[in-house]
Amino acid sequence: MNFFIQSLFIVIPIFIILICIEIIVAKKMGIKVNNPADMISSLSSGITNIAKDGLKFGVLIVSYSWLVKYITIYKLEPIWLAIIIAFIVQDFSGYWLHRMNHRVNILWNRHIIHHSSEEFNLSCALRQEISAIVRFGAIFMIPAALLGISPAIFAVLGPIHLFMQFWYHTRLINKMGWLEKFLVTPSHHRVHHAINAKYMDKNYGQILIVWDKLFGTFQAELEDEKPVFGIIRPANTWNPIIINYKHTWQLLKDAYFAKAWKDKIRIWFMPTGWRPKDVIDKFPRPITTDLENRVKYNYNYPTHLKIVALFQFISINFLVFFFLYNFSTLSSEIQLFFGLIIFVSIFGFTSFLDLFSWAPKFELIRSIISALFFLYFGNQFFLENYFISTVIILTYFTISSLISIFYWNRFNEKEKSNFQLNKI
Repeated sequence: MNFFIQSLFIVIPIFIILICIEIIVAKKMGIKVNNPADMISSLSSGITNIAKDGLKFGVLIVSYSWLVKYITIYKLEPIWLAIIIAFIVQDFSGYWLHRMNHRVNILWNRHIIHHSSEEFNLSCALRQEISAIVRFGAIFMIPAALLGISPAIFAVLGPIHLFMQFWYHTRLINKMGWLEKFLVTPSHHRVHHAINAKYMDKNYGQILIVWDKLFGTFQAELEDEKPVFGIIRPANTWNPIIINYKHTWQLLKDAYFAKAWKDKIRIWFMPTGWRPKDVIDKFPRPITTDLENRVKYNYNYPTHLKIVALFQFISINFLVFFFLYNFSTLSSEIQLFFGLIIFVSIFGFTSFLDLFSWAPKFELIRSIISALFFLYFGNQFFLENYFISTVIILTYFTISSLISIFYWNRFNEKEKSNFQLNKI
């Protein structure tokens, strides 16, 4: 079990505690910072990212280990100095990767999930991608490789650097005095997540804000410009898997309908949001312009659907905990199938929250196939080694099947009109 997976058993409880504290403090301050369905979507996104990273799914263009092996010209010996240099390089690399993800059409697909929430709270920090299949970030770490800094340092530093970006996703902390000069603070990051014209494409720093000040992308939060959060083409779904690939799907359609071959190719590498003129004229795509009167995506769910959502979320978290805790004892085949079950389960139950008419049918099929997977492998592995956990998991799939049958035809247009979108 690698350091990242091990560290999750420590940081996830801390994150949950901090999210709960934020909810309590916000309520006492009379500030609404959380929407339950949005928070479930954020946490579900984090689960998909953990599952993807656990499975090591992706293609590596160049690895840092390869760079160290072939381009080192000097071996930096003092470990304390190597760690300091590694941190600076990690943050420098993070700045440029983050900036590229915002500025290049195809790369925006890797990051759109993180900005898709129309709220801004600690749970939003957990909206992490599953769509960054091709990885090339090591090219920005060449300075460290030239100094022969060990890959083992980055194996530990990388997750720590990521976890350090959690705390500033909040509206409850105002400007922080002299710390604003060199650290990324909640105020800086509120600007980054905002879709206000003055704030767009600003503050890419991850730990140090000095990179933005150095490379001309810094913007302070203004007292007379309240940040409005989200993306200018709203996701309008709670399903993190759909959000992850929504932008790529739009690019594919635009490339297909573009008349000029030049446009079919360059659309992928143009600035984010660029579309061929003939495609814009034929297939206009609305964007959010009136920030003051924006209607956020949110249904007025009845109590019974809220209970279903809570049941599904707790049950899927049990699946994830079981998956991670026993990861090293599972065969690669079972790891793959188990990871797929987690992905499909999140896809199904968040589509349920979107009230898609096909969601109950999908959920029934998903529950039956998942149960059959455990029954098939059960005689060989699960029932013998994890009898109680297997019974709990099979019970979950049984109840989920019954829930699907209960809601079979309840998400038609007539029924959905009872759950009208709220302006919140």
